[in-house]
Amino acid sequence: MSQQQLDAVIRDVQACFGAFGPDTTLEQMRADWDAVSSTPPSTLGAKQTPVDAGGVRAVWFDAPGAAQDRVVLYLHGGGYVLGGPISHGSMAAQISKSSKSRVLFVDYRLAPEAPFPAAVEDSTAAYKWLLAQGIKPGRIAISGDSAGGGLCVSTLLSIKQNKLPMPACAAPLSPWVDMEALGETMTSKESVDPIVKKPLLLGMVSMVVPAGKSVRDPLIAPLYGDLSGLPPLLIQVGTRETLLDDARRLADAAKKAGVKVQLHEFEGQIHVFQVFCTRLDEAVEALDEVGAFVQQHTS
Repeated sequence: MSQQQLDAVIRDVQACFGAFGPDTTLEQMRADWDAVSSTPPSTLGAKQTPVDAGGVRAVWFDAPGAAQDRVVLYLHGGGYVLGGPISHGSMAAQISKSSKSRVLFVDYRLAPEAPFPAAVEDSTAAYKWLLAQGIKPGRIAISGDSAGGGLCVSTLLSIKQNKLPMPACAAPLSPWVDMEALGETMTSKESVDPIVKKPLLLGMVSMVVPAGKSVRDPLIAPLYGDLSGLPPLLIQVGTRETLLDDARRLADAAKKAGVKVQLHEFEGQIHVFQVFCTRLDEAVEALDEVGAFVQQHTS
């Protein structure tokens, strides 16, 4: 592990999240996160093309040599309130390169303007659109990070509810699957996680889950869903994450439901370290693993 690279990333992340206070507007939080996490994806040689994916805003990311009939449906993180093609563009480009696939980056509606179930409605609509374009489900993978990692699993549950064919595989990265922050590592890892703290997480929940909606609805907290029948999963997580237990509990629940699961815990890494793939060697290695997993199951 390149400690120097990681230390530099952590300094920038701490400066961003440490500046957030009770008077920080959501607009400022969104702009600050875009600034700290983004690097122009053009540096990776990926072509970007905005597209209407069944009524949902999306962007195609095409790295040189990407197969036109293989797609990774990507769902970004940011607690359902932050993030988009700016913050996660480099990551999408790297996944396209690593998986030799097109990446359909879903710019789903954000809370609080569009609370649950807006995000899962958008991700499901984008998946239906891919099928309508003639992309075979066996050539589709779904991936996402943090909230998008949870949304990745919720989308699979929505696909099952809608009796649609399952994609070939899915890769949730640092998935957030428990809206109540009940994992033991929410406390034990608090001092070493520079991004996710319980008050921040629960504050986002208050914006995302409307009053009267259950925080254990599987379409927002897939840890509580029936995971049987899901395709193979590759779950990645860092050992410095407060959400480490979310990944572990998801892996355990999926295995008990008969799902083939690979859980890879990256020693010393922070929450969604993969987003810093233009700055962190381990992030590229992790996304190369995602790419190999996608190719294995979509070949």
